[in-house]
Amino acid sequence: MKNITFYKMSGSGNDFIIIDNRNSIVSDIDLSVFAKKVCKRKMSVGADGLILLENASNVDFKWQFFNSDGSRAEMCGNGARCAARFAYINKIASNSMSFQTDAGIVSAYVSGDKVKIKMTDPFDLKIDFNVKIDNDMFNDILVTSSINTGVPHAVIEVTDIEATDVFNLGRLIRYHEMFQPAGTNVNFIQFKEDNTIVIRTYERGVEDETLACGTGSVAVALISASKYQNKSPINVLTRSGGYLTIHFKEKDGVFSDIYLEGDARIIYKAELFEEGCNY
Repeated sequence: MKNITFYKMSGSGNDFIIIDNRNSIVSDIDLSVFAKKVCKRKMSVGADGLILLENASNVDFKWQFFNSDGSRAEMCGNGARCAARFAYINKIASNSMSFQTDAGIVSAYVSGDKVKIKMTDPFDLKIDFNVKIDNDMFNDILVTSSINTGVPHAVIEVTDIEATDVFNLGRLIRYHEMFQPAGTNVNFIQFKEDNTIVIRTYERGVEDETLACGTGSVAVALISASKYQNKSPINVLTRSGGYLTIHFKEKDGVFSDIYLEGDARIIYKAELFEEGCNY
């Protein structure tokens, strides 16, 4: 394998390996295995996900997105912002672009290190249903809401987000029978006095808590608007300490023109050697 040039980028703490694959420099390999290996921390580059930008006919580019466990994801809000800035920096697209994801076409607008993306329309909104957890660690009935914002999300309000066992409780809900067979991402939220929403997310595919989740932040914003009539824009404080801003329109309970805005920072540009994924 030839050395592969890549960017390491971070969107509000969600980190990604991004490769310009329009010339098929990553080909003839099992991409799922490749993603799992290069995303493994301490053994390779390490990241929450791998993004490959590829040619497309009706949009600026299309992507293939893989979680760190090698599974393919339909959409990733923070990854989409990073992919858009990467495309702009590398002259793949102008600062106003559109690209194809497995969840549909996403539009993006780049301004410095800030990127605003138009999300695909959400669906399958459910408010306040019970999820029963009963095992050796937890015995509880959790009032839960859910929505698909490109990928499925469950949302649970808590009174003390710092004391919440995000990993163990999130994992139980992620694999709960109510969300099978696809499983779900799990977001725990707490409202602050200024109407900011604090979020902690257990991400499907990463199988751990991440420092931010873009589609999860959109999910909690829309659910809070549906339950409490909170108005756009809504600010979400992620685990990294960074804020994501969600803009939307709502009429008769239907959401449209949904935008996710936040940073998309370049961490470094480097070359991946064969040794970095051959272990």
